Amino acid sequence: MSLYRQWGRFMMMGARAFAQWEIQNSYTILRDRKRLILLFLLLLPIILGGIAFADQISDTMPQFLGGKKAYSPAFYSTGIFIVSILIGMMAGLITGCIGAGGGFIIAPALMSAGIKGILAVGTDLFHIFAKAIMGSVIHRKLGNVSVHLAAVFLLGAIIGATLGGLINRVLYEINPVLSDAFITTVYSLMLGFLGAYAMTDFLKARKALAGGSASQGADAHAPKKDEGAEMGNLPKKLQAFKLPPMVKFDNELVPGGRSISWLFLVLSGALVGLAAGIMGVGGGFLTFPIFVYVLGVSSMTTVGTDIFQIVFTAGYAAISQYAIYGFIFYTLAMGMLLGSLLGIQIGAMVTKVVKGITIRGFYAMAVLAGFMNRIFALPAKLGEMELIPISKQTGAILETIGVWAFFIAIGGFGVWVVGTFLKNIRVLKGEEASS
Repeated sequence: MSLYRQWGRFMMMGARAFAQWEIQNSYTILRDRKRLILLFLLLLPIILGGIAFADQISDTMPQFLGGKKAYSPAFYSTGIFIVSILIGMMAGLITGCIGAGGGFIIAPALMSAGIKGILAVGTDLFHIFAKAIMGSVIHRKLGNVSVHLAAVFLLGAIIGATLGGLINRVLYEINPVLSDAFITTVYSLMLGFLGAYAMTDFLKARKALAGGSASQGADAHAPKKDEGAEMGNLPKKLQAFKLPPMVKFDNELVPGGRSISWLFLVLSGALVGLAAGIMGVGGGFLTFPIFVYVLGVSSMTTVGTDIFQIVFTAGYAAISQYAIYGFIFYTLAMGMLLGSLLGIQIGAMVTKVVKGITIRGFYAMAVLAGFMNRIFALPAKLGEMELIPISKQTGAILETIGVWAFFIAIGGFGVWVVGTFLKNIRVLKGEEASS
C-alpha cells in the first residue's frame, strides 16, 4: 500500500472514530433529562446576560477581544448566536449523516463568518470540552480504559497542547494576520489531503458498486471491534523496543498482555495535544489511528481510552491555553453545542434511508469545500503581510469565492439532509416504533 493510501486510511479512521464519539455524546445528552436541564442552565445566562448587558459591556471594554471594534466580533448579538447554531448544526449534520469529521468544518466556518483564527480554535475546543463533560460516558467505558496507558499518554498531550496554544498566542501577538495565515495553512494541508483521499475512495467505491462489493451503509468503514488484535510491523517494532518503564495494556485480550515504552506514549500524546492546541478539534481524530496502527493497542481499549483523553486534553487546552487569555467566544460555543446536538440526531436518522455510497460522496464534497474555503483565503492574508505580490482587491475576490463556495456546498448539503429527513419522516417514525 502506498504511503498516500496509508496516511489517507489513517486519517479517515481517525475522523470516523471521532465522529462516533460525538454521536454517542449527542445521544447521551438528549436522552437524559438531567443533562438537558444542565444544557438549559448553561445557555440561559449566556443568552439573557448577553441580551441585557451586551451594549454596556462591549462599549466599555478595551478595544481588543470583547469590544465592538475588536478584531473579531466577540460581543453578544442575536445574529451571532443564530449563526453559531447554524454552524454547529451543519457540523452535526455531517457528523451524524456521514459518520466522519463534521468538526473539521467548524474552524473554517467560524473564520469565514469573521472570527479570527485563534478565537475560532479556542471556541471550538471549549465547545468540545462542554460536550465531553455533559455527555461523558466514561463511567460506562471504565472496563475498556487502560488507566496507566491514558495517564502516560495525557502527560504528552498536556505538553503538546501547551506548545500548540503557545504557538498560536505568540503568532497572534506578533501579528493577528500571521496567526490567521498559520491556522489557515494547517487546515488547508489537512483538509486538502483528507479531501483528496476521500474523493478517491468514493470514486473507487462507486466503480466497485457495479460488482456488488461497495458498502451499502454508512458504517462500512467503521473500525472493527477486533482491530488491533493483529498487529502490523510498526507496532511490533515499537513494542519490541524495551526502554523502561514499560506500560502494560490489553491484558484481557492477549495472554500476558502487551507493553510499550513510555517514550512512544508521551510522543504520541504530544502529537495529539499539539493538533488539539493548534487546530481546536480536541485531538480525538488522531488518537484512534495512532493507538491501533502505530502503538498496537486493541480497538476495544482504544475507544475507552480515547473518550477518557478527549475530556482532559480538550479541557486543559481550552482553559489553560485559551480561556484565561480571553480567546474563547462563549456565546458561539454554546450556540454550536446546541446546533450540533440537533444536527447529529437528524443526520443519524437520514442514514437509515440513504445509500452508503451517496453519504461517502457527500463527505468528500464537504471536506473539499472546507479546503477550498481555506486555500482561497490564504492569498489575501499572505498579501497583507507582503509575502506575495497580490492586490487587496484580488485577495478579497479570492476570499469571497472561497466563502461562497464553502457555504453553498455545506448549505446545499444541509438542505438536502433536512429535506430527506422531512420527506422520510413517516418511514423513520415507523422504524423507530418497530424497534
